[in-house]
Amino acid sequence: MEKNTETRKDWPVGTLLWFAVVIWFSSSLLSQSAYLAINGLPYDAVSMLKSLGPIYYVIIGLEIAMWVGLLTWGGRRLARRREDPVKSPTPPVAGS
Repeated sequence: MEKNTETRKDWPVGTLLWFAVVIWFSSSLLSQSAYLAINGLPYDAVSMLKSLGPIYYVIIGLEIAMWVGLLTWGGRRLARRREDPVKSPTPPVAGS
C-alpha cells in the first residue's frame, strides 16, 4: 500500500478555534485573578467599558457582530455536516 508522505502545512480550522478559545479563557481568568489580588474586588467590565465614552457602543457592536458571525459560521458548518453523508469512500467488503 502507498503511504501518504505529504505533510500538512496548516492546522485545521477547528483546532485553531479551540486554541483561540483556550487562550481567551485563560487570559481572562488570569486578568481577573491579578486584578482581584491587587484590589480585593473583581473588576466590573461594564463600568470599564462605559468609561470609554462613545467608543463603548462601537466595542459592543463589534462584539455582537463577532458573536453573530461565529454562530452563523458554526450553524452553517453543522447544517452542512447533517445534510452530507460521510464523504469517505466505503471500504471494500472482505471476501469479495
